[in-house]
Amino acid sequence: MKLPVIIESWKKGSWYLARAPELDFISQGRTPEEARKNLFEVISIQFEEMKNMGTLEDYLQECGFEVKDDVLSPQIEIIGFEKSVISVS
Repeated sequence: MKLPVIIESWKKGSWYLARAPELDFISQGRTPEEARKNLFEVISIQFEEMKNMGTLEDYLQECGFEVKDDVLSPQIEIIGFEKSVISVS
């Protein structure tokens, strides 16, 4: 199965974070590449466990993906990001 996801990259102190918001998975590494590699490993391990438990398809549907004939289609689409400043009382 091919799964289209967005990968967010963040820096926190000396660590880099990689996050897949649609799946609610996050990892860290000493470089952006290591964080991304670790994220893919986390996703792979979690999906294998869910597949073994028979819950993977349900999880993907809860995350907003339609599963049909081994093809995954996102039901929502991220159309943009922006940095903003808001007032907090």
